[in-house]
Order: sequence, then C-alpha cells, then structure tokens
Amino acid sequence: MKTPTDTPMETPGETGAATAEGADAPRPGTRRRRPPLGSQRFGLAIAFLLLVAVFAAVSPEFRTLGNFFDVTRQVAVTAILAAGATLVILTGGIDLSVGSLVGLTALVSVAASAHGLPPVVALLLAVAAGAFVGLVNGALIARAGLSAFVVTLAALTWLRGVVYVGTSGGAVFTKDAWFAFFGQGAVAGVPMPALITLAVFAGCGLLLRRSVFGRHVVAVGANAEAARLTGVSVPRVLTRVYVISGVCAGIAGVIVGARLQSAVPDLGGGYELQAIAAVVLGGTSLSGGRGGIGGTLLGAMLIAVLVNGMTLLNVSSYYQLIIQGAVIVAAIALDRLRLRDGR
Repeated sequence: MKTPTDTPMETPGETGAATAEGADAPRPGTRRRRPPLGSQRFGLAIAFLLLVAVFAAVSPEFRTLGNFFDVTRQVAVTAILAAGATLVILTGGIDLSVGSLVGLTALVSVAASAHGLPPVVALLLAVAAGAFVGLVNGALIARAGLSAFVVTLAALTWLRGVVYVGTSGGAVFTKDAWFAFFGQGAVAGVPMPALITLAVFAGCGLLLRRSVFGRHVVAVGANAEAARLTGVSVPRVLTRVYVISGVCAGIAGVIVGARLQSAVPDLGGGYELQAIAAVVLGGTSLSGGRGGIGGTLLGAMLIAVLVNGMTLLNVSSYYQLIIQGAVIVAAIALDRLRLRDGR
C-alpha cells in the first residue's frame, strides 16, 4: 500500500500548472485546458504594473519614496491575512473570521502592552489568542463536520462582540514605544511591517513547497476523499490550516495595534474580504486544490496600490468602498471563469 508521500502530487507552489511538456496542448474533440498558474500570475503582474503606471502619471506624490514605504505598511495586514487564507482556500475552505480576529488580537496586544508587559510577550499573547480561535474554528469544521462558511461567519460575529466587551465600547491605548516599533519602526530604512510580511510569506511558502503537510493541503483541496484513501488525515490538515490562519491574524492584529497604539471595537472590519480577494486574484481557486502563495502577495499589493492611489487622488471613501467591492466581485468572477475553462 502506498503512503501519502509515495502518491504523485502536483507541486504545491504551482498547483494546477502543467507537469509535462505539451500537457496544455488541446486534444482532438476537447476544449483547451485552463492556462497554467504562471501565465495567470503574469497577467496579474501586467495589471499591477499598469495600475502603478497610471497612478504615477496622474499623482506626483505617488512616485515618492515615502509613499512607497506607506504602501508597504498598508499592504502588510492584508497580505499577512491573505497568506493564512491561501492555505485555508487551498483546502476548499473559507475563513470569514479573520477581520474580527484582527480586532481581538490587536486588543489583546495593546492591553498587554498597556499593563506593562514586554512587547514580545504582547506579541506572543496575541498570536496565542489567534491560534486558539483558529483551533476552535478548525475543530468545529474538521471534527464536528460543520460548514466552514457558517462556523467562520459565526466567529466573525461573536469575536466582534468579545472586542466590544473588552473595550467597553470605547478605546484601549498604550504608550509603549517599543511595542509601537512593530507597526511604526524600520530596520535599515525598511518598515518593520514589510519585514514581518516577508517573513510570513517565506514561512508559508516553505510550508507549501517543501513539506509533506503542504502536499497534503493541496491534496485535500483537490479531492478530500482520495486524499483520505491514500492515508492523509483530512481532519488534522483542516484543523491545522485554520490554526495557521489564526496565527496570521494574530500577527496582523499586533501590527495594527502597534501602528495605532490603540484598539477600538470596529478595528479590522472588512479585512477578511480584502484577504480573500487577494488570494483569488493571485490565482488560488475558491474550489480548492489549485494555487500558490506567490500570486497571493501580488494580489495583496495590487489592492494596496489601488487603495493608496485612490486616497492620493482624493477619491471619496464611499466611492473607494464601491470600487473595492467591484474588485472583489471581479476576483470571484475570474475564479468562476477559470473553473469553467478547466471543465
């Protein structure tokens, strides 16, 4: 009997791409297969460069080095959440709770800092809180067999309630300069949030590309029953991806709390949709089993540049919400088209 590692699988980092020369050539009487993931990323990169070129042409401030660093700070939270969401979506799941979880973990870290705990301890407490919520979500989905959509939508609601209780409907502040370094500091001129983002993506990339767990994530998303028959513990894989998503939300919450040096009840609202949009724009299919972490980072950067450019052009926040909503719809429609072409 073959073990999970003996079973041929696609490379997680480039799932869905052709595995042999000529694999994408159409057979007589059949429709052409969907394009490899690499070509989709190339198209996304072209769209990103065009967007940058447009904003650079119409806004001189967009071209400044200071604004570049602002974009790297702005992209950090969405990108880190999207990194965790990539693993969840690769299994065919969804996590709608990460926005509210950012609010909770920001509150945990800010409150810990305000009570005099060292910044590293505040960071660890926030990450532990995120991991615990991810474990609860994962257990309900993987062990109890509940719908990921229902479980994480419920978590979005109850987590927001916990934040309101924790803040008493107001705000919690900290004045710890070392804690603020996580969100406002820089190393050799590079913003700390950008460095944290790169570290998170490097870790998730290695996990997907170089580990047995990464192959199992892709296998579960492609066909959970087939993965189970080859010896993969599907409940364990599902639980772990939601824990990882919670850890990423904890890190993102610390960055937000450190940048603002405060936590308010509605902090983190809407981040879950931006993260999902970044994942889908990056080529990961909502149906699972196909995608990678590299495209996710590019998708998050595109969203950050779009928001930054509209802000510099003084586009009303109301219209910004409309445009961001249109981007999310376009991302989901693109995924449906890719799935239809694949069929």
